[in-house]
Amino acid sequence: MAERNTYRKDEQLDEPFNIRHLLLASSYIKKYIKKMGLAILFSGIAGVMVLFAPMLVQKALDEAIPQKNVRYLIVLVILTAVAYVLSIIFALLRSRIMVKVSQYIIYDIRKDLFAHLQKLSFKYYDDRPHGKILIRVVNYVNSVSDMLSNGLINVILEILNLVFIVVFMFITDVQMSLVVLCGVPVLAVFMLVMKNKQRKAWRMVSNKNSNLNAYLQENIVGARITQIFARENENAEIFSGLAGDCRRTWMKAVSYNNAIWPGIDTISVFIRAAIFIFGMVVFASGGKTVGVIIAISSYAARFWQPIMNLGNIFNNVVNNMAYLERIFETMNEKVEVDDAPDAVEMPPIKGKVEFENVSFSYDESKEVLHNVSFTVEPGMSVALVGPTGAGKSTVVNLISRFYNVEKGRVLIDGQDISKVTLHSLRSQMGIMMQDSFIFSGTIKDNILYGKLDATDEEIERASEKVCADAFIKRMPDGYDTEVKERGSLLSQGQKQLISFARTLLSDPSILILDEATSSIDVQTEKALQQGLNTMLQGRTSFIIAHRLSTIRNCDLIMYIDEGGILEAGTHDQLMAEGGAYYHLYTAQLEDIA
Repeated sequence: MAERNTYRKDEQLDEPFNIRHLLLASSYIKKYIKKMGLAILFSGIAGVMVLFAPMLVQKALDEAIPQKNVRYLIVLVILTAVAYVLSIIFALLRSRIMVKVSQYIIYDIRKDLFAHLQKLSFKYYDDRPHGKILIRVVNYVNSVSDMLSNGLINVILEILNLVFIVVFMFITDVQMSLVVLCGVPVLAVFMLVMKNKQRKAWRMVSNKNSNLNAYLQENIVGARITQIFARENENAEIFSGLAGDCRRTWMKAVSYNNAIWPGIDTISVFIRAAIFIFGMVVFASGGKTVGVIIAISSYAARFWQPIMNLGNIFNNVVNNMAYLERIFETMNEKVEVDDAPDAVEMPPIKGKVEFENVSFSYDESKEVLHNVSFTVEPGMSVALVGPTGAGKSTVVNLISRFYNVEKGRVLIDGQDISKVTLHSLRSQMGIMMQDSFIFSGTIKDNILYGKLDATDEEIERASEKVCADAFIKRMPDGYDTEVKERGSLLSQGQKQLISFARTLLSDPSILILDEATSSIDVQTEKALQQGLNTMLQGRTSFIIAHRLSTIRNCDLIMYIDEGGILEAGTHDQLMAEGGAYYHLYTAQLEDIA
């Protein structure tokens, strides 16, 4: 089934690991290097305190007990207890510091990632399921935060622990310490063999989780459509397949993980057995004492513990490296539509719009616009008509610079819009889309979105002009009514009226209406027309409308098709010519009749 294959499509896995990702991660760590240094100091003190214990035990076995020196034995016991207590105290201090550092790193990465996503062009969101973007901001950042904070410190600490243990071992006995170190080459070979398999397995887990999240998010948003078309069983089957992919890849990756610690533990057991065998042989000839054997055995157990910990850290790094790569791939995503280095502020817009030989395509397969040129004078109302997919929305998207033109120029008041800052350009434009997006919050919050400092009187006045005030006041809490995510409590028409109020409140110099009245009934649209006339007055406006009767009074109508403007003129002029617009208009009248 093609649909299943679409959702199971994985992102590219075979690219080599990019060291830039770790360098980017290090920039987040540098901010907290002092706190992490203090945590390392506390951990180092805790580790050294613990390492004194086997040496004190050796003294007790070889000196205090054989000599029946009770006072010496009590001193050794007290020192051992003090060493353990100090170790616990410093370990707790270190833990408190690292919890804070970890949360700060999560906050910094998530904040920067979200800020970058806000800058990415429409094309980025056109090409990706929103669920795959969402999982990077939420799940992946949580997963890598501990690796970037505790992971780095733990690597340093475990290496220091190994150094301290080796020093204490050699102080206790050189020969038996060499026996312990014989297992290191075996371990190194084992870890190298497992490394590549783990990394590939966990990157596959990352892909399958991303696919599942994308499908889940899409189905939650489209739950009503699912029920309308009775697609519950089919969707459940697709979801089951995606969940099965997650389960299988997870089990495979975990199997590699689970092979690490038994391998290390097995090597440790053989080495400790060798210590006792070697110690017994040498002890039989009087070379080693029981205290030395017990102390070396204890150090050997501690020696393999940091190695096992490093193995676990290695697992964690491998598991999360795929997530880290995904996060920084997003951060490295090029901002295609951005301010030029020499961009200037757009002066107050008067409203003259010019296209000079503009060409544009969304992909290489088809050019949507080809050498399009036109001029719109300030205050003119322009209607864009034509078949679906002809490029009407593309024209208005280029005026707002949601995409960069490939050839030619778009000018407003004689200023090339690619040379001005995006904020100064878009803050002077009002854009109403066919899909009127409503944010979670109150109706008032949604209208204020276009002008945060507006007064209640301004909000109500804007709502009255677009015929939204009446139905808003009938809501349970009026303008303070909570509308939930995507305005689930509102009809499509009500959403569009709120969007009209939001756009009018922002007082734009250029107004773009992209089929903005498509969900409003005819009666409401007639009442709205006066408000629309108020919005259009004194502003340059571009209107895309599926009901051609609403654009008859526009100053200019452009029929767009075949990559360009086939016809342009007033309604009467185009009807007199009897061309494409005439046929479209008359066909629509016949449908109505």
